[in-house]
Amino acid sequence: MEKEYDNWNKLKKDLSTKKSNIFFHEREVWFCSLGKNIGYEEDGKNELFERPILVIRKFNNYIFLAIPLTSSKKDNNYYHQYELNGKTYAGILSQIRLLDSKRLSRKIGMIKESDFSMIIKKIHNILP
Repeated sequence: MEKEYDNWNKLKKDLSTKKSNIFFHEREVWFCSLGKNIGYEEDGKNELFERPILVIRKFNNYIFLAIPLTSSKKDNNYYHQYELNGKTYAGILSQIRLLDSKRLSRKIGMIKESDFSMIIKKIHNILP
């Protein structure tokens, strides 16, 4: 466990100095280095601590709001399930977070407008 945090801290230092020229947009799904987190926060996987995320809101060329995705089949008030490129994903709405584009590694695709609208509606329903 300790080694994973050490590896994540090393990668995080490298990411922080990365020159970011990644062009991203709302509704896009990307692999993103989310890191090794605490408690029940969604972790990234593999040596890059990556997980797919959905870009919810782009604030500028560097900062965006995103939700992590899982391949677990869940669809309730805190998840929204959809298909992209033949794979089923569920957005973990309760773990919405602000991220920097330096964390993005590669684009997976873009979700349908109807799924994106439903996700936005569900987010509004769980936030006060």
